[in-house]
Amino acid sequence: MRIGAHVPVGDGWVEACGYAADVGCECLQVFAKSPRMWAGPPRDPSEAKSFRAERARLGLGPLFTHAAYLINLGSDDPLLWERSCSALADELTRAAMLGADGVVVHAGTTYAGAHHTPVGRVAAGVELAWRAASESAADVPPVLIENSAGAGRAFGSGMADLCAAAAEARARGVSAGVCFDTCHGFAAGIDVSRPKGWTAVCDIVDEVLGAGGLMLVHANDCTGGLGEHRDRHAWIGEGGVGEEGFAAMFREPRMADVPVVLEMPGMPPDKDRVNLDVLRRLRDAGAAACDRAPDSA
Repeated sequence: MRIGAHVPVGDGWVEACGYAADVGCECLQVFAKSPRMWAGPPRDPSEAKSFRAERARLGLGPLFTHAAYLINLGSDDPLLWERSCSALADELTRAAMLGADGVVVHAGTTYAGAHHTPVGRVAAGVELAWRAASESAADVPPVLIENSAGAGRAFGSGMADLCAAAAEARARGVSAGVCFDTCHGFAAGIDVSRPKGWTAVCDIVDEVLGAGGLMLVHANDCTGGLGEHRDRHAWIGEGGVGEEGFAAMFREPRMADVPVVLEMPGMPPDKDRVNLDVLRRLRDAGAAACDRAPDSA
């Protein structure tokens, strides 16, 4: 499992690659534009080309972008839904220019209208955005629908609904998968502090989407309790998931090829360097334990 972090781009795109390498990233996530705005300035193609070249030079693995927080693909409001679809299309176009391997998006609220199911509403929004982006960009990356902590009317706190939305988008001809955030999952009642929690997550993904449906993990500890629906990130080992939960993630065989990205509170670069070191230690310990295991054959 490649381990990385959400890295800042405020000092420049090439500099973001340098930051990622300096703190020990093997993969990374960025915002392709401000996450708190519907629209942003056009991306400079030469800047994007330099970013892609520097990322390749440094050997940084999969790249993901995170879409704007304003997007609500499950909205009951037709105007907000249409604006959300347009915003996601823009995010996909920008991600394609950067050479991203996926765009992470929060689905938003659970649709309560008369003519769609919540799953269908989200999937239709993903399809509209992906097809619009495909008209203006080549190699549009997959849409990764992220699970929620389940507060209020938030969609996708359960893995079954999340995977169903991605499966419906796939049925519409769209490249889609899921991103599992450990803090959100724990807050929603998925006990990933234990191996059985990871088994349950992988079982649902395999059943609905098949192998490869889980495309990214946001590795964040959780300050709140199990099922309290509080989306408050904590450093690895300082919350309810705990080091044992992340150790269990590395020991789950079906997670072997899934990239992992931190989204830590605190001041860079320490917040990323320290937490990446912890995850690397847990990953290496898990690999060593597998090497010591007796041959079952």
